[in-house]
Amino acid sequence: MEVYQSIESCPELDNSVLTIGSYDGLHRGHHEVVRNVVSHAKALKTQSIVVTFDPHPRHLLDPPADKWPLIMSMDQKIKVLQSLDVDIVLAIPFTKPFSKTTAQLFMDHIILPKLNPKKIIIGYDHHFGFKREGTPAFLSAYCHNHQIDIDIMKPIKDEDIVISSSRIRELILSGFIRRANYELGSIYGIAGRVCQGSGRGKGLNFPTANIQPIEKNQLLPKPGVYFVRGRIIGLSPFGMCNFGIRPTFDEQELVIEVHFFQEQLDDIYDKIIMVEFLERIRDEKKFPSPNKLIEQLKKDKARCLELQAKYE
Repeated sequence: MEVYQSIESCPELDNSVLTIGSYDGLHRGHHEVVRNVVSHAKALKTQSIVVTFDPHPRHLLDPPADKWPLIMSMDQKIKVLQSLDVDIVLAIPFTKPFSKTTAQLFMDHIILPKLNPKKIIIGYDHHFGFKREGTPAFLSAYCHNHQIDIDIMKPIKDEDIVISSSRIRELILSGFIRRANYELGSIYGIAGRVCQGSGRGKGLNFPTANIQPIEKNQLLPKPGVYFVRGRIIGLSPFGMCNFGIRPTFDEQELVIEVHFFQEQLDDIYDKIIMVEFLERIRDEKKFPSPNKLIEQLKKDKARCLELQAKYE
């Protein structure tokens, strides 16, 4: 898969099948759009393209950015798109000047001359361009006038529930990780750097890796204890994660600390790893003593080891 991070770097194409969107979270509804782009491109013997924006437009248009924490970083989205067999990702830098580009100009000066689409596929609620004027109705008329096929896909539902990024965000914030992962169609995770911790975990005989998210506007889950899987330089160890303030020790700073079950891990200090959140085990709570905390940690680990077979 080719990834272009500017309009100028992307070559002019003879033809293509494409979709356009911010795709925060790249959930099951997005997957359906992208799979249709890929399948139509293969049928037409041309290239499948996802046109997206970096950073997320809301970070610029509706500041501050932390109002809209990201379910997925751009790197994570690119990995998912690669797994869906997309040929090209064009990640257009979203700047203040670019935000003034009308839908008409965007189509006339970027999409048509650069990508020459034979077919465009978008979701039912997609909008783009200045003041979100690039509605499905606008794009349908534009494609009709330029002899481009267009498909506007209906929402993907689970029974009566419409799968959406905003719903998945609320699920993660509420701790419903397993459900969020189902609606995502992939595993919610946080990429972070392993940093120096207090060393308390080692003293409790549960050594931990302290994780500092590398994405500034990363969406964080509800505090608590989670069953997780790491992605560490080719390894995928399971473990348990405490995300919270460690109330037993009267601390206040939110930390992500992971105890991996694989004992023989090479030194991972200062390495960037991915922590995938699989299931939520319990709320964080204050224990009357470190010994009582250790008793609970043993129970948490036993519970996580029971769950591990589901994910191996």
